[in-house]
Amino acid sequence: MKLPRRRFLHLAAGAAALPAASRIAWAQAYPTRPVRLVVPAPAGGSFDITARPIGQWLSERLGQQFVIENRSGAGTNIGTEAVVRAPADGYTLLLVGTPNAINATLYDKLNYNFIRDIAPVAGLVREPNVMVLNPSVPAKTVPDFIAYAKANPRKIDMASSGNGTSPHMAGELFRIMTGVDLNHVPYRGAAPALPDLLAGQVHVMFATMPSSIEYVRAGKLHALAVTTAMRSDAFPEIPTIGDFVPGYESSAWLGLGAPKNTPAEIINKLNRDINAALADPKIKARLADLGGMLLSGSPADFGKFIAAETEKWGKVIRAANIKAD
Repeated sequence: MKLPRRRFLHLAAGAAALPAASRIAWAQAYPTRPVRLVVPAPAGGSFDITARPIGQWLSERLGQQFVIENRSGAGTNIGTEAVVRAPADGYTLLLVGTPNAINATLYDKLNYNFIRDIAPVAGLVREPNVMVLNPSVPAKTVPDFIAYAKANPRKIDMASSGNGTSPHMAGELFRIMTGVDLNHVPYRGAAPALPDLLAGQVHVMFATMPSSIEYVRAGKLHALAVTTAMRSDAFPEIPTIGDFVPGYESSAWLGLGAPKNTPAEIINKLNRDINAALADPKIKARLADLGGMLLSGSPADFGKFIAAETEKWGKVIRAANIKAD
């Protein structure tokens, strides 16, 4: 039996619309079970401190638990690869950050391609690093420090939380742009580095704001400048490095990603909910207290940001010939 052409086209259009309609309905119902949010860093660090209030907010808004799973190791690569290999159904998410952009060049061989294999969902926060000194260092300003460092080449020890970490890269960018010769001392995280900085065993660190903010407030460390292009709301009196070194900018940023091929409807739903979280006064206050600046926008905006950061740090790594541990 032949169908009239108009009726055939109507039925065909209806059939084609069914998958799209079912995907939209599925996304609207999402999540129907707990969501795993993989934090590729230890509990208690800046990644974890940022992830937990966001996870709690999403749990309350969406009616399902967003369970924080700390999977640290290999500079975030272990947790990242676990999410790359997870089903692309929206029930496994990744807290992504600056190390992911750095590692794309730092490691010669990774079992994944971050930009290809992780879909950007939403930015969360951009946190300045802060250039902090042990008070014994005779420098009150960035120009003072540059002059002192040039007069004492390789006598100033620069701590970091490890090769290729955000504090290390911020310091290397400073070294390249100012021509100072600092002795890099990598630690296995900020937790062991900061006590040595407080004790004067090392002299300077481009520390993350969450890890160092209380020491600065207590006067135990001297903050010379923040690394972002704009001053931090947490320390509006502290200048930026760019005020003295034109063009300098470095920040530790965080956001959410998902395995590639995660349905766009779910990614867009999560993006809307995360941007709503960033507009919530309690979340804004919590992130501001940590020195963070909001990084809201669309998935495409976040993807462009990640690509730019990956290119930027790739240039620094190659120029400084930095190798992974």
